[in-house]
Amino acid sequence: MGRVSAAAGSCGIGIASTCAPAVGEAIRDLKGALNGDFQHIVAFFSTDYAAEDVAAGLTEAFPGVAITGCSTSGGISPDGLFEKGVVLLAFPREGFRIHTGVIEDVAEFGVERSSEIVARLKAQMGYGAAGKPSDSVFGVLLVDGLCNAEEALVAAVHWAFGDMPLIGGSAGDGMAFSQTSIIHEGRALGRAAVLILIESEFPFRIFKTSNFEPTEIKLVVTAANTSDRTVHELNAEPAAREYANAIGLMPDDLGPFSFASYPLVVKVGGDYYCRSIRNMNPDGSLSFFCAIDEGLVFTVARPKDMLSSTERVLADLDSALGGIDLVLGFDCVLRRLDAENRQVRRQMEDLYKSYGVVGFHTYGEQHNAMHLNQTLTGVAFGPRRGVR
Repeated sequence: MGRVSAAAGSCGIGIASTCAPAVGEAIRDLKGALNGDFQHIVAFFSTDYAAEDVAAGLTEAFPGVAITGCSTSGGISPDGLFEKGVVLLAFPREGFRIHTGVIEDVAEFGVERSSEIVARLKAQMGYGAAGKPSDSVFGVLLVDGLCNAEEALVAAVHWAFGDMPLIGGSAGDGMAFSQTSIIHEGRALGRAAVLILIESEFPFRIFKTSNFEPTEIKLVVTAANTSDRTVHELNAEPAAREYANAIGLMPDDLGPFSFASYPLVVKVGGDYYCRSIRNMNPDGSLSFFCAIDEGLVFTVARPKDMLSSTERVLADLDSALGGIDLVLGFDCVLRRLDAENRQVRRQMEDLYKSYGVVGFHTYGEQHNAMHLNQTLTGVAFGPRRGVR
């Protein structure tokens, strides 16, 4: 990625990104690259920049503009994928109405507070009032990727939403698994979530895509600590050793690339969903990105062609919308690692560029009532209604 890049679609959403080494330089780059009358900026930034400095710097650089965002495990910019840098999405005042709410201490109060926050945002938006089209509003949920509370939070928010669609991503911190950050109204927060309600005059579609298929190999969780999502035993054997044996590796060979290439999935309502491994611990246990429980039956999966499966979904969206103007995407960091491992990263970058995909690499993805792993979720915008 170059030092700084900028783009804007016909919907008026401004995009700017930079890989400047210091946060002050990054803010100057972004301020110079964005031109327009914006009401709201969403920032996705690597942890090379302190979240407090990003929040304060953007608030000063763009006075009167609401700022939200989160830390990442890499970004998706107009120039391609990056591990270190920041990308901004700037929503114009025309064509969109945006309201936000923050949920602090999500592990303790997320479920309780989510319904009241959703109710307040819906009232501010006038959602549900006579004549308000139900297909013009959607929600974006950005949540601390280490809070271990995404499933309950996403389910509660979606329940309160009713028929409104919901997408989003879990904040990352590279692959450190130490501290992720949410920013909202000039503050940097941990163990928090921000909910963004967006009304659009432009047509949109939310989507998800994954690229794996189940095998016949089953692994049953026989010992686990559910509070911190750690599995100690699979099939009554040490977890890392049993998983390594199932995929034909030695435990010492396990790491992010093997977790990305051999995901574990669970069957829910006839469909399979990833429950991806985050890391192997020194005691041979495995920590997960998603909730786990004793008795859970994992199926070892194998990847399908990520490039072609993603391209099919984006092409279908392009057809349904009469053209794609911009895609806001939440892409699991394990998909990027798998693309690198299979040497298709450059082709994925080219595909994302061709459809205007921007966003970030996550520790988990939200899609309606589900918290997911190893997927790409997002929202695609088309041209203004009645305009082709």
